[in-house]
Amino acid sequence: MYYGDDLVNEVREKNDIVDVISGYVKLKKQGSNYFGLCPFHNEKSPSFSVTPSKQMFYCFGCGKGGNVYTFIREYEGCSFQEAFETLAERAGVKVEKRELSEREKKEQSKKQRLMAINKRAATYYYACLRSPAGETGLRYLKSRGVDEETARSFGLGFAPPGGGLIACLKKEGYSDEEIRDSGLAVMNEKYGMTEKFWNRVIFPIMNISNKVVGFGGRVMGDGKPKYLNSPETAVFEKSRHLYGLNVARSARTDSLILCEGYMDVISMHQAGFKQAVASLGTAFTTSHASLLSRYAKSVLLLYDSDDAGVTAALRAIPICNEVGIVSRVVDLKPYKDPDEFIKNLGPEEFQKRLDNAVNSFYFELSVLEKRSNMSDPKGRSDFIHEAARRIAAIEDEIERDSYIKGVASRYMVEPRLLSSAVAKAAAASEGMIIRESLRDGRSANKPENEDGMHKAQRLLITAIADHPEIFSQVKAHIGPGDFLPGVIGKVAATLFEQLENDAYNPAAIIDMFDDEEEHSLVAKLFNSKYDGIEDVAGYERFVTDLVIKIKKNALESALPPGGDEDPLESVRQSRRMSDALRNIHIKIGG
Repeated sequence: MYYGDDLVNEVREKNDIVDVISGYVKLKKQGSNYFGLCPFHNEKSPSFSVTPSKQMFYCFGCGKGGNVYTFIREYEGCSFQEAFETLAERAGVKVEKRELSEREKKEQSKKQRLMAINKRAATYYYACLRSPAGETGLRYLKSRGVDEETARSFGLGFAPPGGGLIACLKKEGYSDEEIRDSGLAVMNEKYGMTEKFWNRVIFPIMNISNKVVGFGGRVMGDGKPKYLNSPETAVFEKSRHLYGLNVARSARTDSLILCEGYMDVISMHQAGFKQAVASLGTAFTTSHASLLSRYAKSVLLLYDSDDAGVTAALRAIPICNEVGIVSRVVDLKPYKDPDEFIKNLGPEEFQKRLDNAVNSFYFELSVLEKRSNMSDPKGRSDFIHEAARRIAAIEDEIERDSYIKGVASRYMVEPRLLSSAVAKAAAASEGMIIRESLRDGRSANKPENEDGMHKAQRLLITAIADHPEIFSQVKAHIGPGDFLPGVIGKVAATLFEQLENDAYNPAAIIDMFDDEEEHSLVAKLFNSKYDGIEDVAGYERFVTDLVIKIKKNALESALPPGGDEDPLESVRQSRRMSDALRNIHIKIGG
């Protein structure tokens, strides 16, 4: 069902976010905001903030944020429609539902129909497992130690060798096209439409709202492939889902466990480790890591202990680093996987292995050490220099110094010598960047790197949101086009438009985005921290510096690539830029 924008806005505005969240979280006022313990991750010190002036919540611990609709959807695990109806009823707003256009009906109906097909397929497979046709699957699960309660909680099922799902779906009115689009059937030139899953134990894949979006199947016998997954459909993208996350997101633990497959997750959940998740028959990606970062600050990498598992862990570490997740690696030896480990040594010993997980940096070095000839002086020297290069890549100086001391102690290297090697490696890396810049025709005065510029723009959006009165001065120097593309550019454009029309409403901006991850990204743009500002003058200097930085980046980005321009014209450009930046002074109430 569709609800008009005016009605969505009315319901949101009649549900004060502080009042709504106070019904779920104990909040305490601190300054102009309210704080409490985050309901979306385990914490001891309150980092969950609710801002009345923005009608937003944001957790500085796990990064989850949004407006009142986002909160209800996340907390209750429901759809937008369900959240809307809950809040409408709470506010006493009469909802007059309008009929969708034919195009809207078709678009909405397709996804709804696919979700309904998945739900029906899941119940069909579930029933088959518990029928005579599912005896093989039931026997397999029992051999793996899966009890009935666990099988029921994960909705495990069985696809019989003889099929039957297509006939079941057709009987309920679903067309051939819909069944094919669901990924549950494929077209075969010889046999026509045939079922994708047969003679397999079925693992329903659920989204974080506990809705079935796809399936995995484990073949019985020696058939290939051993594991088969649903193809990507209109409701299922492998990179946007992790098996078991619908349960793990509520585990309230500091770390999530990332393992290899369905049975790993199931065996760990059955043993009480409900924070386990797995990627869906595909390599771990940045999208998966971003998804994890919404629910935990760190991840325990728990891959099989064979060479393939080590390779998978090495691949996952930099991906976790990229999104700011701290990763550690769990050692399962002498056992191959968590299921085997738990069956032999039990949950208590497994917990000890989790507690003693290895720092991912040291894990990488240990793998490198095994692949190096440490008994040979040259091999050892090459290893130490490679360690130095990796330490040099660490941006935080304190962290870098800690690793210099730790590696020096662990590998018996003079700290002074290792520190020198790290400095040389850092200088060599910087030199490479400069050479690449010159080779590409970029000037030394190149625009700010995207990460630094994104931070500056994010801070400015927060500053404008905190003090809308400075907008008239900011817009005199920069516009929406000076912001980076993507979410931040779209937010900036809408914020500028709102303020231009005297219709400031940050919470409404969040509703422009459908994805819950984007809700958190938008909330972060409006809730960035800028510490160390003690008075109005300090705030004015801070905002002025941000505007200058963004303006300078915009001007530099507009310049032609360096190398062949007239030297006098280059001087004139520099003077024009200096004049433009010199005139920027943001004043509170100015």
